[in-house]
Amino acid sequence: MTDLTQLTIAEALDGLKQKSFSATDLTRAYLAAMEKGRGLNAYVLETPDKALAMAGASDARIARGEFGPLEGIPLGVKDLFCTAGTRTTACSNILRNFVPTYESTVTSNLWRDGAVMLGKLNNDEFAMGSSNETSCFPGPVNPWRRQGANDTTPLVPGGSSGGSSAAVAAMLCAGATATDTGGSIRQPAALTGTVGIKPTYGRVSRWGIVAFASSLDQAGPIARDVMDAALMLRSFAGPDAKDTTCVDRAVPDYAAAVGKSIKDMTIGIPREYRIDGMPAEIQKLWDDGAQILKEAGANIVEISLPHTKYALPAYYIVAPAEASSNLARYDGVRYGLREPGKDIVDLYEKTRAAGFGKEVRRRIMIGTYVLSAGYYDAYYVRAQQLRTLIKQDFEQAYASGVDAILTPSTPSAAFGIGEKGSADPVEMYLQDVFTVTVNMAGLPGIAVPAGLDNQGLPLGLQLIGRAFDEETLFSVASVIEKAKGRFPVSDRWWG
Repeated sequence: MTDLTQLTIAEALDGLKQKSFSATDLTRAYLAAMEKGRGLNAYVLETPDKALAMAGASDARIARGEFGPLEGIPLGVKDLFCTAGTRTTACSNILRNFVPTYESTVTSNLWRDGAVMLGKLNNDEFAMGSSNETSCFPGPVNPWRRQGANDTTPLVPGGSSGGSSAAVAAMLCAGATATDTGGSIRQPAALTGTVGIKPTYGRVSRWGIVAFASSLDQAGPIARDVMDAALMLRSFAGPDAKDTTCVDRAVPDYAAAVGKSIKDMTIGIPREYRIDGMPAEIQKLWDDGAQILKEAGANIVEISLPHTKYALPAYYIVAPAEASSNLARYDGVRYGLREPGKDIVDLYEKTRAAGFGKEVRRRIMIGTYVLSAGYYDAYYVRAQQLRTLIKQDFEQAYASGVDAILTPSTPSAAFGIGEKGSADPVEMYLQDVFTVTVNMAGLPGIAVPAGLDNQGLPLGLQLIGRAFDEETLFSVASVIEKAKGRFPVSDRWWG
């Protein structure tokens, strides 16, 4: 039998419908791959018994002639999504033994549609990071390796959804849930040769997802190709009365948009994204992507997004401010870690010192500072005003006739574990320079593999769309994918 883990979600669904194999066969294949790939640290909790039980239930439904949109498809779940009866930690010591009694809306939708849970995936602690090095568990490793330089340095898989991107790239799951607050789906997808889409804010419910920054967080999938991402997002999306920010809006058939012609579409190239010091290979990747779309019949125009340069500093005011508020609930009293203290203040201090990692503490302190009396107007209010201007830049571009915007996904390929941010955290924050604008404006963005650098590592392009127009992104991304092909990882590069 063919190695079932090599199949895309679309291919696996076809095989299950034709009864070429069972959901249990497919799940067992992934469980075996997970055992082989444990050195990647992609999973922080494997759930084989639950997976086999869910696969068995899927086989029973198939035997009855019932077939959900993701029937029998084994998925990994980022450890930010609450899963009823299964440990959910946000990869933080403060929640190391937390077992929710409820299921997130996203995972509920997936299980409703027949998907199978393989386990919980690694991420940066509370999703705060760009390399997945802040997890309280051993950090995940990118399955890709530098080629031609005799360099065996393990590479980061990106963050915060590094476990998701590593697992999908290494075929340790058919697809994975992820979240994106400033680039945490698109950046790791770009660094691992996978596809990741951050939907429009409000397209997907945030209920049951451990919060980082509530006005920025959005869930989406990381998948092997554009079609798989479309299939997963259809399951993710939809209104939810439990999340007041979730929009009551019909969910399109995203899969139908994959492969559609982009003839006469207008694609904008923002001049402000040509940052100082951009590597020549990133510029070439961008130029090549524009040429691919031009050859497919799209019109390529230069546009201006003048407030782009303010996006990163504004983001690193808004996001920590919201984090400091959201993380105030972790006090050692109601749930999670509790360190004994001589009084309530001592208990709070000891619990948070032991429970939160260095980066989380840093962001809480920044957020508390910018929200404090005397600084609120100078920092937080101004950052929110800039956010409005960034959103207006995009609205003006789309009003001028632009259908989507093409940019690089990241300023570089994957870097070595420990290479960035240890001395200067701003160096790590700059990894999100191309992605944070999308979250600040609440727009959809997709990262699609578009080439390899001179060391054989994947590079991605980003497409940014109008609010609630994920369909156009799937159509345009599929054109790039068709021209460049998929980027599967060879076994010789890991394991």
